[in-house]
Formats: sequence, C-alpha cells, structure tokens
Amino acid sequence: MSFASGMAVAGVVVATLVLSVLGGMLVTPWVLRAAARRSEIEGETPPARDPGPVPPPPGHVAPAAGTPAATSAPVPPPAAGMSARQAVPSPPAPPPVPAAPDPAGAAAPSDPGGPLGEEAVQTLRGGTWIGILERLAITGCLLAGYPAGVAFVVAIKGLGRYPELRDHPVAAERFMIGTLASMIWAGATGILGAAILGLLR
Repeated sequence: MSFASGMAVAGVVVATLVLSVLGGMLVTPWVLRAAARRSEIEGETPPARDPGPVPPPPGHVAPAAGTPAATSAPVPPPAAGMSARQAVPSPPAPPPVPAAPDPAGAAAPSDPGGPLGEEAVQTLRGGTWIGILERLAITGCLLAGYPAGVAFVVAIKGLGRYPELRDHPVAAERFMIGTLASMIWAGATGILGAAILGLLR
C-alpha cells in the first residue's frame, strides 16, 4: 500500500468515526423526542364530557304542566299568640348544584414519564458519554472487520446498566430507544465506512 492510499484509508477511518459520534449525538436525541411526543399523544386523557342536567333531589315533585312553577300552598291559621307573619313557614333551601368538571383546570401529572421523563433522565446519567464510546466501539469494530465485537459492546452496556434498570423500570424505555438509535446509526456508519475502505483497498 502506497503512502497516498494509506493516508486515504486513515482519512476514511477518521471521517467515519467522527460521523458516527457527531451524527449519533443528533440522531439519538431526535428519536427520543419523537418517542416522547408519541407517549404524550397515547397518554392523553379524553376531554371531560358535559354531565348534562342535574337530577332533582329525592322526594322532589315537579309542578304539573300548565301550572305556574311557584304556587302558594295554603297557610294554616296562626296559633294563639302568634302573628300571621310568624305562622308562615319559610321555604326550603334549594339543593346544591354540583359544579361541572373543568377540563382546563384539571391537574396535569407532575412527571409525564416516557423517555424524557425526569426519573428516566436522572436514572440514566452519563448516557451521553456512554453513547459516544458505544458508537466509537461499534463503528471501530465494523471498520476493523470484526463485527462480532458489537456483541461485546451490547453485553457490557447491558450489564453496566442492569442495576439502574432493575431499580427504576421507567428508565427502560429511554435505555432501549436510545441504545437502539445509537447502535443503528453507528452500525450504518461503520458499514458505509467499511464499504468505502473496500473500494480503496
């Protein structure tokens, strides 16, 4: 291999690794945001329906058709020593009307969850650096012609994250989506770089 071709091979390797790392830093967050939006759409609560008219309280008698709504009942004669005003009973208080639920004022959940939820982000701290190293390793294995090394990368990452995922199952969605997006990008970049190296050699 001549010096010029060696420099070309080195340039392809460096460019492929840089594309794998930097491109993955753009692709993986984009996929996580898309998954979070999908989770929010699927987790939306349906709008509250109008409960309709409030039923009358038990024992309430509706006035007959064609009669005025408020009729004066016969007033018994006042007892001895009572004035006519004291003998008139006071009308009963109207029953309380329950307030209709306000969908706009409904309390939203403090943490919607999903791959961008606070618990998932806090549990998987250091994911950016782990993703960079993961993409470097996967792309490097493919460029070196050793695709079996990808299995070691997956095993190391899975074993390293297992305690956190066991204690915080809600972070599993972020782990799976982020890992798959990062690995797919690194694998595609590595295959492209290996194909270019094959043409140069």
